[in-house]
Amino acid sequence: MPDRPLQGIDLVVFDKDGTLLDFGAMWGGWAHELGARLELTTGRPVAPDVWAAIGYDPASRVIASRGPLAVGTMGQLADLVQQVVRRWCPNVAAARRAVDAAWFEPDPVERAIPLTDLPALFSVLRSTGRSIAVVTNDDREPTARTLAALGVLGQLSALVCADDGLAVKPEADTFLAACERAGIEPACAAMVGDLPVDLLMARAAGAGRAIGVASGLASPDELEPLSDLVLGSVAELPSLL
Repeated sequence: MPDRPLQGIDLVVFDKDGTLLDFGAMWGGWAHELGARLELTTGRPVAPDVWAAIGYDPASRVIASRGPLAVGTMGQLADLVQQVVRRWCPNVAAARRAVDAAWFEPDPVERAIPLTDLPALFSVLRSTGRSIAVVTNDDREPTARTLAALGVLGQLSALVCADDGLAVKPEADTFLAACERAGIEPACAAMVGDLPVDLLMARAAGAGRAIGVASGLASPDELEPLSDLVLGSVAELPSLL
């Protein structure tokens, strides 16, 4: 590792929730409300089973770093929740109706709490000639809307999302797509993420750097074996330039 860890890096690829944005603010309240809605639509105490299945502790509001809520797509979560609710319903059709009636997506702008001044961070990186991308297991429409509201969508060279038709994290596909769209080789790109799946994706893609941030769901101990280095948050990145 060079003295300046971003030396030789021309593209910085960020995860979104937990890395750029507060994960709990976006998804903890959503999980809690979804459980309450499902109990209304089913008339049964299904919430504890749903929360356990998706990896959410309602008492502490802690989200498991390797659980479906942390790493899954919205489509995967919906399928999983329907499987859980099916245990409480007389048939598959009834479970589907209950989930459809309760399902909602969090407001991506209202719940977005940036973990640093993102326009300033991105401007600093771009001022050094580096490109920026975001790769997320969230869907494109809410992701683009969030990043636009935060004033950084226009600074991206690539945005790759869960509904783009590619294999999602921890597979290499979305990282490789970001590199291709930015016109930069994976060996000259760094992945910055708060979860093991972010770093596993980077390794699978042959990324030049895998940088963990302890601002999300995983602990430094979880990140360190997969990372070239672990930062407290993305706010520390300019110090590496």
